[in-house]
This record gives sequence, structure tokens and C-alpha cells, in this order.
Amino acid sequence: MASHVSKVRSLYKRILLLHRFMPIHLRALGDQYVKDEFRKHKTASHEEVKRFVAEWEVYKDTLQTQILESVDRKKLVFGADLSEEKLKGFQDEQIGQLYELMLESTKPSRQFDIQEEDMPK
Repeated sequence: MASHVSKVRSLYKRILLLHRFMPIHLRALGDQYVKDEFRKHKTASHEEVKRFVAEWEVYKDTLQTQILESVDRKKLVFGADLSEEKLKGFQDEQIGQLYELMLESTKPSRQFDIQEEDMPK
């Protein structure tokens, strides 16, 4: 049990670390989403936790690859398309969350009014 908790905590911290490479508005949105999701799954069943961790491992690996590839391109590109097959496996609540996340990440006036430290206010 202790090694499982350690593995999940390590995954959580790694994702938050990778978010530091994202634009500030995406970082704030991503950090909050990750914190909420990990908190929600503290009491999930063993099977749900296995799927949850597997999906977040894929996210971590994808984000890490995108960050490393962006060094060569000198341009950050984030995101990935979801296949129709993958979407069919989602529960209604997950589709709703995905939709809300899409709306929040694409709206012109962000929920978060965060500025980089070196930018004038």
C-alpha cells in the first residue's frame, strides 16, 4: 500500500512539474484540474484507481514528449486528439468534464487573471 501511495504521489508531483513549462493560463487550469481529479480519486475502487493512474501516466508521458520536442522547434505545442474509440469509452461525466475543460481553455477571457512575474501589471 505504501509503495502505491508513493507511486501516485510521484506521478502527481511530476505532472505539476511538467505544467511549469506551459503558458501560465494553461498551467493554472491544468494544475487545478490535476489537483481536483487526484483528490476525487482518493476513495476510488482498486479497478478505478488502476485505470486512473494508467491514464495519467499516458498524459505525463505525452506532455513530457511534447515539451522535449518543443525544445528543437523552439515553439510549445500541447494537446492530442482523442480517437472516437477512446471517446466511446468515456462516461457521461467524463464527456462533460472534457467539454468544460475545452470551453475554459479556449475562451478569450480566462477565469484566471494571472500574469508572469516579469510582466507589468
